Amino acid sequence: MQRRALLGGIAAATAGAAAGCTSALGGGPEGVVLDPQEDQIADSEDLAYPAYGEPLPAFELRDPIAGITIDSEAVDRTAIVTGVFTFCPAECGILLRRLVEVQRRVADAGLTDETLFLPITFDPERDDEAALRDNAESIGVDLDAGNWHYLRPESPERAETVVEDRLGIGFERTTESDRLQGYDFQHIVLTLLVNPDGIVERAYRGERIDRDRVAGDIEAVVEAFADE
Repeated sequence: MQRRALLGGIAAATAGAAAGCTSALGGGPEGVVLDPQEDQIADSEDLAYPAYGEPLPAFELRDPIAGITIDSEAVDRTAIVTGVFTFCPAECGILLRRLVEVQRRVADAGLTDETLFLPITFDPERDDEAALRDNAESIGVDLDAGNWHYLRPESPERAETVVEDRLGIGFERTTESDRLQGYDFQHIVLTLLVNPDGIVERAYRGERIDRDRVAGDIEAVVEAFADE
């Protein structure tokens, strides 16, 4: 894991990029449908996490609420992937609430069946099924929609392997925190938009994601793949 991304300033994604087929525009690598991400902080290959035009690293994790296992390589829908812990007193709650609003916008656009929301906890010791259910209820997740899956690695070691080592979402456990008793996490906040072919279209940094932008990007990707 490249630690340069772990505790640096986390700028929220701000500028949007127009959607379109890159084969016509010539603006991006093969496999993507959105234009290059204008607010990306470096070339994709120089970042610690998978970014625009790169494949999503493979993982297989269980959703303890639905009682199913999600294999990322078998996902054939447009997906939102992020790393969180639900006991987080600030940034994760902000991000998850905004993603709930994106889930609602997607539903309003009639695209629920074409999308997946996959928040992965890197705190499996506390984020058991009951805690994840409590979080869903408190922030208004529509679990009945069937497109939101909290994913829980079976151990802290597995969480580190998937979230930090593979996805590049750096986190570090600390007992020196004024926010939480016991332990807390210092971590980056990153949300990936992945197309149905498993290629990253967007890597949104920061917890204050632009809900309209994300929903619009999802819709553009879904529509592009529907036309294929």
